[in-house]
This record gives sequence, C-alpha cells and structure tokens, in this order.
Amino acid sequence: MQDAIVREITVKAPRERVYKAITDPKQIITWFPDSIEGALEVGQQVTFDFGTDGTAIVRVIDAKPHEYFAFRWYTGNDAITSVLTVPNTLVEFHLEEVGSGTKVTLKESGFASLPGDRGEKQLNDNTGGWKYMMDRLEKLMNEA
Repeated sequence: MQDAIVREITVKAPRERVYKAITDPKQIITWFPDSIEGALEVGQQVTFDFGTDGTAIVRVIDAKPHEYFAFRWYTGNDAITSVLTVPNTLVEFHLEEVGSGTKVTLKESGFASLPGDRGEKQLNDNTGGWKYMMDRLEKLMNEA
C-alpha cells in the first residue's frame, strides 16, 4: 500500500506569508479547517473542525519558521486524549524560496502503519482532500 501523499504548489508569495498562512490559527481557517481550538505551537495538541467532515486531533511536532512545519494527526470523531496514543499520520510542510515566490511541498505519511482498512480509506480520502486544500492555499497566496 502507498504510504504517503505528496503535493507541490508554487505560489507568488514570500515564505514568511505562506508560513503564517499555515501556522496562524486566524489564517489557517481561511483555507484549511473551518475552525481550530488551540495554539499551533510545538508540543501543543489542538482540534481542527471540518464541519460536516468531522474533526482531527493534531499534535504540533516541529516548526522552523519560514521553512518547515509538521504535525501528527488523527482524523475521525473518536474520543481520544492524545494523538500520540493512537495510530496517526505525519503531515509536513516544506517551504522553499523559488524566484519571486515559494514552493510549498506537502507530505502526509504513515498510511501503511494504520490498522485494518483505515489506512487505505484515509489515504483515499486525504488524497482528494489535500488536492482541494492545497488548491485553496494556492489561490489565497496568489491573491494580491
């Protein structure tokens, strides 16, 4: 089974602006979850609410301003106390300056380690989901 989803976009915005769109709760809700509870800081666990599509429990793993941001997440409506206590996937954003813009590489990995049919279902759901979300981020970053 495929273990990772990789999506790349190049936007006409500096890395600082893209990083803020990914890590600032007030900005991330303009392209990704409908709402967020908590702070997107290393070591913090937050909840992303996707409305009718459910919720995700997120634990921020690493942050290197303007270069890299990573979190582990568990999607679904199960009541869990920590994303680190259940099988989860790793989402990474790599930002690279290119010309007058930024290349954004999104990678979500760990699907092969999810139990039962969960890995394949989540891989299929998130493949389409990331295309949709990254298209939204690209549109937002390319606006004046």
